[in-house]
This record gives sequence, C-alpha cells and structure tokens, in this order.
Amino acid sequence: MTIEPSTATSLAVFEGHRARLFGIAYRMLGSAADADDILQEARLRWLDVDVATVADPRAYLVTIVSRLALDQLGSARVRREQYVGPWLPEPIATVPEATAHDLSLAFLHLLERLSPAERAAFLLADVFDYSHAEVARILGKSEDACRQLAARGRKAVRAGRGRAVAPAEHARVLAAFLGACGTGDLDALVQLLAADAMAITDGGGRVQAARRIVRGGDAVARLLIGLARKGLTRGPVLVPRLISVNGGPAVALEGPDGLDAILTLELVDDRIAAVCIVRNPDKLGAVASPRAIA
Repeated sequence: MTIEPSTATSLAVFEGHRARLFGIAYRMLGSAADADDILQEARLRWLDVDVATVADPRAYLVTIVSRLALDQLGSARVRREQYVGPWLPEPIATVPEATAHDLSLAFLHLLERLSPAERAAFLLADVFDYSHAEVARILGKSEDACRQLAARGRKAVRAGRGRAVAPAEHARVLAAFLGACGTGDLDALVQLLAADAMAITDGGGRVQAARRIVRGGDAVARLLIGLARKGLTRGPVLVPRLISVNGGPAVALEGPDGLDAILTLELVDDRIAAVCIVRNPDKLGAVASPRAIA
C-alpha cells in the first residue's frame, strides 16, 4: 500500500515524539497496555491534522495524550477500587543505561494517592519540566489552578519518599537482599529493611498473592523468608535473573512455565522501603523487550 507523502510526514513526526508521549501516558496510567491504547488514539487524531498548520507539533501531541490519559484515569481508578488485592503498575523493560527518571513501581504506586488532575499537573511540571503556563494550556485549566494542583501533588509525593540512593548502592543492596532470601538469613534481611518497610504483592486474583500490603520490617522479612522456604520445599523452585525494569535493576523470577514474577526494591536512605512483587500474568508481558521511554 502506498502512503501519501503528507501521511508519511505526519507519521514521522509522531514517531519522533513517541518516547515522550508514551512516558507521559504510562506514568499517568501505570499501564503499558493502556498507554499504548492512548498513543494509538492520539496517532489517529494526529493523522487527521494538517501538520503544516501546527506551529509546535510536540506541544500539540502532548496535549492530546495528556487529555486522553486524564479522561481515562477516572475509569482506571474505578477498576482499581474493584481490583483483587494490592494494585501495582505494569512493569516495563528498559535498557540499563536508560536516562528516564521517576519510573519505579513504588513511585508510580505512590501517585495513586493523587487525584487525576493533581497527578497530571504534578507529572507535567515536575517530571517533564513544563512551566505552569504550559501545563495550563495542555490541561485546559487556569495557570493558578495548575500551580495549586502541582503543589498538592508534590507535597503528597514528598511525604511518601525519602532520599534516593545511587545505582551502585542499589545494586549492592539488591545482591545482599537476594543472598539473605536465598540462605534464609532472617536477621540479615531485617537489617536491610527499613523499620516501616512494606511488601506489595500484585496477583490481581489471577495467581496466589498476599491480599493486603504487609507492613513493618520484621513482618516483611518473615514473609519473604517464608516464601523462599516454601519454594524450596514445595516448589516450583523459582530461578532469579537480573534485568532492567522501570529504569532500574529488578529480579525476574523464572519458573518451569516461564516468568512467574517481577520483583523490584525501592530504597530510601540506604534501606529497603518497599518490596514490589508483580505476579499478575496480565502484567508481565511488557518486560519481554526493552522500549524507549522519556
């Protein structure tokens, strides 16, 4: 099939901004599948536009994607209220040298505290560095309203996060974590965990998983040691494999039938603040191959 030159130009422009557009939609929705649906709809709308009449294609496309994602957040939140057990974002594979930031599952889970409008304004202003005037144009709200929305989002996020650690330290703690779990060393694991650490396991009702968030370093350590021992004694044995997920190191747990879970750690002040385990098979497909994301 022959593609018209104007269509080819439009497609080239869209693809040139795909990484940023996906990054916005994914962070807002926490789902790679939903983000891809948003981009498909935005692409169709873009193809109906005369590119020559658009002064700033990136701003135009970011506006389309942001508003589509904002509209979808409402229904997404309803689905999450009906979700079986704790909800975690869908992990995505990223290249180890990825420069995208604020992609961790724990961070995206933290964003669930925000209203859809707060989430959109905060992400555009703080993660993507748009001015409040630009955010106002993108979201179709007043500049003052966007400033207040971003400020409320920023306050809520800061209240739930501490000082992040360097990648080398993250790698060291992850190795120690795997060693403690593998040997069943409860005391060593407790030392790695923050006193208020939590374990979030997302099975979505599809597979066995904790139905509530487990809180407290000692409780989390006992849960993880118990799971490791159960795997060794009653199987199937899961083999850990280091991969890069959501801009940082992660562990893929492989079983006889393939990928069983993705485990990531959120570190704050050199301690593990959150252990995120995604087991819902519907959410494991996006780690098959790395994708570009801004």
